[in-house]
Amino acid sequence: MRILAICGGLLFASLVAGVAMAQETGAADAAGQEAAATGEVSQETPAGSVIDRAQDIGRTMNENETVKEISAGLLQPIYDLAQYMAHPWFYWSAFALMAAGVVSFAGQLIFTKLLLLFKFSLNLTEILSDALGLLISVAGLVLVTQAAAQNSTFTSSPSAVVSAAVAGLVVGFVFYLWGQKTEFQAARDRTPEPRRQKPVGM
Repeated sequence: MRILAICGGLLFASLVAGVAMAQETGAADAAGQEAAATGEVSQETPAGSVIDRAQDIGRTMNENETVKEISAGLLQPIYDLAQYMAHPWFYWSAFALMAAGVVSFAGQLIFTKLLLLFKFSLNLTEILSDALGLLISVAGLVLVTQAAAQNSTFTSSPSAVVSAAVAGLVVGFVFYLWGQKTEFQAARDRTPEPRRQKPVGM
């Protein structure tokens, strides 16, 4: 589950980063054109120089035909799949899954790790994995809600939203219990068993 959540989250993060970069590049271009029109000259700082250089690289990549083809090849299947699955039941399922991820990973990160803390058996890898899963689930929940509001009637149906949230809560709680059991078992396996002393013969 964690591997699938992380892979899906990386895909979401890539899309969000691409949109954010495009917005920042557009805003930077507009600001540059406005400054050139008004004749304003600003003093460059090291941080500003790095940002300007990164924006120049971004503009160069945006004008490169090969980069455009690669970008279109990556996004087109996602667009096609999104159009094919743009139904209220799809957004209901996606909302429930993301809500389940939030509940499960939040429970793992807070309650399970708190119990393991008292047993002095914390695992940094598990903490980072749960934190990443929680961030991915929250980002996915936000993106699913935004997409559903723009492309579906899911968010306009209170019964659909509430039922999806309840389903996600139940599924997330089940996975939380399953994950907690797995981590407790792993913690017991990491704890060395005390050596038994052989009885001394009389």
